[in-house]
Amino acid sequence: MSVLLSTAYLDEAERCQAVILLDRGKILDQGPPATISARMTGRTWAVRVAGKRPRDLQATLTGQAGVVDALVQGDHVRLVTQTADDPAQLTGLPGLQDAHIDAVPPRFEDGFIDLLHTRNDPTAAPHGVPRVDALPQRTGADDAPVIQVDGLRRRFGSFWAVDGISFDVRRGEIFGLLGANGAGKSTTFRMLCGLLPASAGSLRVAGLDLRHAASTARGRIGYMSQKFSLYGNLSVAQNLDFFASAYGLTGTRREARRDWALTEFELSPYAERLSADLSLGYKQRLAMACALMHQPEILFLDEPTSGVDPLARREFWLRINALARAGVTVLVTTHFMEEAEYCDRLAIMAAGRILAMDEPAAIKAGARTPEQPEPSMEDAFIRLVEAADAAKEAA
Repeated sequence: MSVLLSTAYLDEAERCQAVILLDRGKILDQGPPATISARMTGRTWAVRVAGKRPRDLQATLTGQAGVVDALVQGDHVRLVTQTADDPAQLTGLPGLQDAHIDAVPPRFEDGFIDLLHTRNDPTAAPHGVPRVDALPQRTGADDAPVIQVDGLRRRFGSFWAVDGISFDVRRGEIFGLLGANGAGKSTTFRMLCGLLPASAGSLRVAGLDLRHAASTARGRIGYMSQKFSLYGNLSVAQNLDFFASAYGLTGTRREARRDWALTEFELSPYAERLSADLSLGYKQRLAMACALMHQPEILFLDEPTSGVDPLARREFWLRINALARAGVTVLVTTHFMEEAEYCDRLAIMAAGRILAMDEPAAIKAGARTPEQPEPSMEDAFIRLVEAADAAKEAA
């Protein structure tokens, strides 16, 4: 049987015998994935700078001449260059003077991004790079956790969807909840947003106990749901105005924030278009813009890039990183394993419980074996879930 597969996930495409890469209705390239990957040999690197966070290094490298792609991967930045270079030559790039640079094998996704970069203007900065000075600024030096969860539980009938989880999230941190469907991620999110009461345990968000001040806490957070949940029969501008009003913005401030959202998320050409008619990528932009209208201290993102293409995912995470650098705390759920590496810390969930919680690099290191010296996040996730299942069966 012949199989024709359409996908926005390049790790899926890489498993095919042959691929056709499309952009704006035209074929970029076609052939075996390994052939496309092989063209990138000598152009892919892992770069680290002691004392500098990967997302700060990514912000420095993005858009620089000779840089095709800069992507956060755990404790380093994956750098794709326009030409094959010697590591010593890369130290001429901004921010890499004292960098530790290692060559890494190319991936199929590197080849796809390079083809897009070549087709478009190779000297232009990546599309949609956010301006940090246009985002909410937080200057508080308080290191106390802004999200505190202790013994959180939620029951539906006799089923415990969340079963005794505990964690803290610091200001300006990107904290990820990783798990398969049904792991309890979205239920945890809804409780943290005050949309669902907890059956047991304590929740504090922005210093407020959600059992007693849920409405006040909601005014200090932004929330983007897993599925597009804005009003499809309202235009882009009307959705922005509605959410601004819902968050208590009026008069000139509401107008200023609407203008900011239309400009910052490049929605101005679509301001009068019904939101239901937008492409998925622009729907995601609009949903995030609505969540940021009131300049929240904390942003909850529930699987925000599910189904979007690699370019839209990069743009989205550039914005998330810019928000974190500005001091906004971000809590994100995802089942996209590579995306989990963009987080500062991760909690891996299964069956309503946390199996592991640490920095992405530490979680991957825990799955290292002689047979698998460099495990991926997917390898680590599967190992943790299988170990938990085996322990449950043994009990």
